[in-house]
Amino acid sequence: MTREALTASTDALRAAGIDDPRLDAELLLAEATGWDRARLAANPEAEIPPPAARRFGEMVRRRLRREPVAYILGHRGFRRIELAVDPRVLIPRPETELLVELALELRPSSALDLGTGSGAIALAVADELPGCAVTAADTSAAALEVARANAERLDLADRVRFVEGSLPPGEEFDLILANLPYVAEADWPSLQPEVTEWEPREALLAGPDGLDAIRGFLSDRVRVLSRYPRQNTNSARGIVGLEVGEGQADVVGEMLGEAGFGEIEVRADLAGIERVVIGRR
Repeated sequence: MTREALTASTDALRAAGIDDPRLDAELLLAEATGWDRARLAANPEAEIPPPAARRFGEMVRRRLRREPVAYILGHRGFRRIELAVDPRVLIPRPETELLVELALELRPSSALDLGTGSGAIALAVADELPGCAVTAADTSAAALEVARANAERLDLADRVRFVEGSLPPGEEFDLILANLPYVAEADWPSLQPEVTEWEPREALLAGPDGLDAIRGFLSDRVRVLSRYPRQNTNSARGIVGLEVGEGQADVVGEMLGEAGFGEIEVRADLAGIERVVIGRR
């Protein structure tokens, strides 16, 4: 029955050192049965159909191998959209929503999502800012396959243009948003197995200090052009928003200043970590 399945799986996950074992067990059982978590809580004596029980058992075994829940489920929510995810792309994190919030605040007419991965930033901006022409770029062809499929499924394919590579040559954007790799090599061994063994290494690691990808971005021809009338005080005027790792904000701010961005702003995530560095020309 439901209670016994959740108790046994929670105990097994806890013994394996997994954070939030009860939550993970509930999410996996909800997916396996097609019942939501409220139904699971309201019907602890409900019998689980054998096919669902077998599916749940396999999911729990995958989680015990430290495969992330999002990969097991095959999807992850991000703001108002649901994204398909698999080991070709990073799992979208809540802190990355800060970049989308920046776009909503500035309301640019054109935006570039650099290092789009699953398409989280680009698709969320397209979903919430219908008047914005969004371009999503990634150096990984495999990641772009996932992003394009997400765009099709969300009926946003006509709103986002996908480009393989980094900065599209010869193009100008009001706003550039980038969640580039920012993990330092020395920090890699301390990360959870869910990250080091399952998520794409090339989307995470960025050299000895974790800043190689951002340096490469700033060394490219960063050209952001405002197309708004001067009287629009909320307009994006040559703005770049970069997600960074803990302790990197000051250095990245200095790098933006050296690249010609005269006004620097840092925003913290809900945990109080300085997570997004914004540069305005």
